[in-house]
Amino acid sequence: MGEGKSGTEALTEAGKKAAENSSAISLKMIDHAETNTREAFAAMRAAAQASSLSEVLRIQGDFIRDQGVRSMSLAREVGEMIVQFGKESLNPPDKG
Repeated sequence: MGEGKSGTEALTEAGKKAAENSSAISLKMIDHAETNTREAFAAMRAAAQASSLSEVLRIQGDFIRDQGVRSMSLAREVGEMIVQFGKESLNPPDKG
């Protein structure tokens, strides 16, 4: 019966770790959405104050470019997190 308890403990620990990992990814996504929203309002404010159509187009282009860079960075960070989570699940810490 000792093995059953060990298996239950391992399953419980794996569940806790999965919840922590999911939470970390969710927080990263929320941070990304918050940054994009803040940057969108800054771009809209700048466009509203622009003195020419070419300035509006430059502001819009800068925003779109920067948003793409942020999205690629997020994808890289989340991908790295997932790889790390996978490594941790395959190589759990020693059972002291």
